[in-house]
Amino acid sequence: MDTRALRNPYHDYDGSPASTQALFDSQGKLTAEFAQRLSSKISELLAVMENGLKSADPRDCTTYTGWTGIALLYLHLHSIFRDSSLLQKALEHISHALKCLTRRHDVTFLCGDAGPLAVAAVVYYRLQRMQEADECLGRLLQYHQTVVNGSGGLPDELLYGRMGYLYSLVFINQQLGQDRIPLQYIQQISECVLASGEHLSRKFRVQNHSPLMYEWYQEQYVGAAHGLAGIYYFLMQPGFVSAVEHVHRLVKPSVDHVCRLRFPSGNYPPCIGDDRDLLVHWCHGSPGVVYMLLQAYKAFGIPQYLEYALQCGEVVWRWGLLKKGYGLCHGAAGNAYTFLALYRQTQDPKHLYRACMFADWCMNYGRHGCRTPDTPFSLFEGMAGTIYFLADLLQPAAARFPAFEV
Repeated sequence: MDTRALRNPYHDYDGSPASTQALFDSQGKLTAEFAQRLSSKISELLAVMENGLKSADPRDCTTYTGWTGIALLYLHLHSIFRDSSLLQKALEHISHALKCLTRRHDVTFLCGDAGPLAVAAVVYYRLQRMQEADECLGRLLQYHQTVVNGSGGLPDELLYGRMGYLYSLVFINQQLGQDRIPLQYIQQISECVLASGEHLSRKFRVQNHSPLMYEWYQEQYVGAAHGLAGIYYFLMQPGFVSAVEHVHRLVKPSVDHVCRLRFPSGNYPPCIGDDRDLLVHWCHGSPGVVYMLLQAYKAFGIPQYLEYALQCGEVVWRWGLLKKGYGLCHGAAGNAYTFLALYRQTQDPKHLYRACMFADWCMNYGRHGCRTPDTPFSLFEGMAGTIYFLADLLQPAAARFPAFEV
């Protein structure tokens, strides 16, 4: 294993009540003191972030590094703290984003115009500005046919491809009610992604090992952002693929193929054929693959998937405090969501304890000699993502990795 991580200075959970009593109770509810510490840190970092954003790129509308990401953070903070000034902040940032859409037919939630439109629809909806909310929804759905047709060589992955558009529809349903966008819209995209995966699997002649295969820029990526794990995670969601038989016949053996790529450490390669065990990021490696494994366990009930998911947790505990910093995509905050996902599945306090330790690390923001990201205050690379995680930890059972987890 490469040393892109800093040494984890924390004692691991030892099973004794004493190790968690300052953090949370037996039901997983945070103590008042720890919750207060998180809330104070959130306020402090928000002030730093707002100041830093004065020099951010005025034309970046994206969720990943731009204004929509900041709006999404405020929308999330509004859900948790119920303070209307946070919703006003979300409105301010999303209004900015809507003025500078890419219009380059980028269709994803994270890196395209679907993100700003979806977030705007929810902000307007919460402000009870229904006409504007519906207008944004209408504009979002105008991309649907383009995505289904896959025009312009659209890939299938999350950051730039079909799954990134599919997530926008899921986000709307999560926020505005499950049937706001009919399930068939989601299923149509899933069918196209399955057909695309079957086609590539035949092209690469791997259909006996993996009935589905995907690539991005001529590489067969494995992780959540550009790769197989992110795609399979969505295809295994209940109802996203209309024929359950397809999930068993096509998705399950393809998931098993990813499992066979595991390194002895329990980590996963960034691409098929890359044997360097280096990256422990949400975008590449265990912190992103864990969601696929947990979903496979839910879908098929095979204990082996949960075993592999728990191994991802061990990898992240050991190598997840990164020199790259505190962000979501490739940093400690994003890695900490591994523990929250495992905690939700198992209710084992060890995972919540580990998430709290990573939060402690993040609360010492800037004190570990980590690298400064290119967009230091953004949602996916910078401080906004860390704030999002610290706020999510206040309600661990409801925490979901932003712009990805269903």
